[in-house]
Formats: sequence, C-alpha cells, structure tokens
Amino acid sequence: MFANKNLVSAGDILHNAVKKKVAIGAFNFTNMEIIQAIVAGANELKTPVILQASASAINYMGVGYIKAMVSVAAEQSDVPLVLHLDHGKDFDICKKAIDNGFSSVMIDASSLDFEENIAVTKEVVEYAKKYGISVEAELGTLAGVEDDVSVAEGKAFYTDPNQAQEFIERTGISSLAVAIGTSHGVNKGKTGNPKLSIETLRKIKEKVGDFPLVLHGASSVYADAVEKCNTYGSDIQNAYGITDNDITEAIKNGIAKVNVDTDIRIAFLGAVREHLENNKANIDMRKYLGAGRDMAKEMVKRRLKTFL
Repeated sequence: MFANKNLVSAGDILHNAVKKKVAIGAFNFTNMEIIQAIVAGANELKTPVILQASASAINYMGVGYIKAMVSVAAEQSDVPLVLHLDHGKDFDICKKAIDNGFSSVMIDASSLDFEENIAVTKEVVEYAKKYGISVEAELGTLAGVEDDVSVAEGKAFYTDPNQAQEFIERTGISSLAVAIGTSHGVNKGKTGNPKLSIETLRKIKEKVGDFPLVLHGASSVYADAVEKCNTYGSDIQNAYGITDNDITEAIKNGIAKVNVDTDIRIAFLGAVREHLENNKANIDMRKYLGAGRDMAKEMVKRRLKTFL
C-alpha cells in the first residue's frame, strides 16, 4: 500500500495497543533532526511510533521534504512508523496529506457543532478509506496554544461520553481524540500540574469499548528540562504538564495514542542553548543541532517508557 513496508496506517497498531493496555507515542516534528531523534528512540525501545506534522509544519518544511525524509526514515527503521497529519482543520489539508504519502490524518472539526463535526469528518473518512488511510477525529475541545491550534480556556469543554459512540459509528473513524483535562502548550496549569478527569475517560470507555482513544496536549513538561533551558538563557515561566502517573492511569482506561510536542521542543532547546553557551566560537550548526537531536532522542525514550 505504501512505498515502504515500515510505513503503516495507525489503525492496526492502535487497536493492538488497546489490547495490550499500552499506548503508541505520537511526536510532532519540524525538522530533520527531530525526525531522526524520534525514530532512533523508537528503534532503541523496539516500539512503533507516530511521526506527526501539523499544517504549520507542512507550511514550514514543505510536504515534499516531509515525504522524502520520512520515507528515508522508514527505510532505515526497524520498527513500524506512521506519518500522521496533526490537527487538520478541513478536508483540503487532509486530502493534501493523503495525496502526498501520509499514512494517517486527523480531521479536527471539534470547534463545530456535533452534526457539522460529523459531516466534515465523514467526508475525510470517505476519501481516506480509498487509500487505506486511518483517520483520527476530535470530540470536545482542548485549551491552550500550539502551532495553529489556539483555544481560550473558557472555550474548552470535555468530551461528552454519551456522544462518543454515536460519533464513532456515524463517521467511521479509526481513533477518537478526547478532551479530559489536557491542554496544548507549555502552560498546562496556572499553579501546578493539571489533573486529568479519569472518571470522564472511564465513562467514555464504557460507551466505546476497546475503540482507540487519543490524548492530545500530553507533554509532561518536566521541571529538570525547563530548568536547563532557563539556566542557559530561556525565560519559560509557569510551565506545568501532565504527570506520568496520570498518563499511566489514562492508558489503563483506553488511551492508545499519546501526543507529545512541547517536551521535545524544551529538550531540544535546552541542549542547543547549553552547547552555544559553552562553545561560543562554534559556527558549525551540525554541532549544536546534533546536541539538540541527542537530547530530543532521550526525551522521546523517557516518554515512551511511560507509555509501554
């Protein structure tokens, strides 16, 4: 189906994750070094992984470059990889991703009302199924800011468990992103780590059974990684994330895919800043980008160990 046997659709590996009560790590990337870090970390831990590109990442890198780099990564990988569109806002961006070699897409029409969300999502599913592409959708809305996603705290709302099963049945999606208390970006709590509504998740799972559920905005924003950035010149304030314990509990209750972006950004930035501070005469970008890549790989492994 796809150009390389290691590039796969997300559907099968997510259903397998639900059965095993583990989750697949889904990591956003915006350059070659992050792709290399994600794949290297997954290979070391011998687990499938999802490489995610948002619409803004596509605009920045170019869909052709993304397709080519991930194709090379798949050729060299020992584990299955998924190339996934994160937060596609309409049919056109999802179609563009499918037509350019993505093996999975997310249509995020969660800002629309229930019936409109279903209609837009069905359109994407009908196109994607012609090519064996898995489709993720979202019900409920997360607060926070990340790339093109920006939702005010007062506009966020939890997924309605009573709507979840109907939404899945009427759209034919492969996985469902749920809103249970996470948020995008580095500031996930005003005074400390936010708590997930595991009770809401349990109610959703009661309705949908073993259907794969997705947790967005799930970076842990580890204090040591933030401190390293700030030690070398950053000014990251009020940085809180989701605890590893909450992630583990969410996976026990049906989460099969965990999205991570902020953690990689912080890890990469800290290593680059440290290198530049300690090597002020260096002009070789391979050295500081390489340092960022190495630290990003360690963060990928740190998060994956929580999911497995």
